[in-house]
Amino acid sequence: MKTYTCGCGNTLFFENSYCVQCQRPVGWCPGCDRVTALLDLGNNNYQCAHSDCQTRLTKCHNYQVHQVCNRCIRSTEINSSQALCDYCQYTEIIPDLSVPGNRQRWYELEVAKQRLLYTLEALQLPFGTATAGFDPPLSFDFKGDIILKDALWRTLGKGQRVFTGHADGKITINICEADDEVREQLRVDFNEAQRTLVGHFHHEIGHYYWQLLVTEDWLDQFKHVFGNHENPPYGDTLDHYYESGPPENWQQYYVSPYATMHPWEDFAETFATYLDMASVLHTAAHHQGSKGTLYLQTTPFDDMIAAYRQLGILLNELNRTLGLIDFIPEIFTPAVIKKLRFIHDLVRSAQKTVIRNFSDCWSTA
Repeated sequence: MKTYTCGCGNTLFFENSYCVQCQRPVGWCPGCDRVTALLDLGNNNYQCAHSDCQTRLTKCHNYQVHQVCNRCIRSTEINSSQALCDYCQYTEIIPDLSVPGNRQRWYELEVAKQRLLYTLEALQLPFGTATAGFDPPLSFDFKGDIILKDALWRTLGKGQRVFTGHADGKITINICEADDEVREQLRVDFNEAQRTLVGHFHHEIGHYYWQLLVTEDWLDQFKHVFGNHENPPYGDTLDHYYESGPPENWQQYYVSPYATMHPWEDFAETFATYLDMASVLHTAAHHQGSKGTLYLQTTPFDDMIAAYRQLGILLNELNRTLGLIDFIPEIFTPAVIKKLRFIHDLVRSAQKTVIRNFSDCWSTA
């Protein structure tokens, strides 16, 4: 992730909505793809403060009203007083804001979702909404369990519990994951090395890209690397995993215990690890003076793995110095690297498709 600079010289971060030094509002400008100070023109009209941009902007409705977003829209593209930015358009269901604490939970989920979409764009991976005609369309639901006020003692029924997961482009996240205490307890209960909101998004988007990219041209290669997803059935492997847990030597072949459950989960967990690696290396490249996005699009896989391993040793030791859990918990064995290489080749193939489609559109414009 990049950092940015306010007109006053202060450093701005991806989620900032105001500058702590000059107190001006800031936001993401689609004209120059930067977090920038906003020059207030009145009536929710602003101008990008960068002299090389100066795009006229309007705050996203979720920024202006709910303060859960910091992105802006070009004023020329506004068609409603409740217009949503390019990222907020992907959220179809938000938490019940009449419940205390849900606005903050929504904010935490939107921050993680925005970081996911930023990484997907940096990798040039395809995604889009139903309105844009994308199939399958990507969307997000952020919902909580339904608890009846007159039956708090009862166990939640099937229709009252929200399960985090993916189905045909729809990613659903239970908003309890936005509570640090609940999420940490679940991390301990499920014996996970890490459990974060960004991690949930990285995992679930892996299922999305399995459906979008693997199911046709890459299915045979997928079966060769990850196994047959049809036999045994998913339900059988799910029951076996929660009854018996992972095999003793799982670290030699998988990035996590959950990846051992089924080839679909192995792919999603490995895809999430690849996105983790891409995000970390993008940030490191930017802070070392390189163009992080170009790094992700051009660097050979072996160089990326070598850099991530070296950086992982440093980051893990820094965390251990402070008594924190490892920053990078995965062990990169030959079997794991083979799976990550498959993901890398899949991503690069999708990049070429996006570039080719863009070029075709441009040449006929």
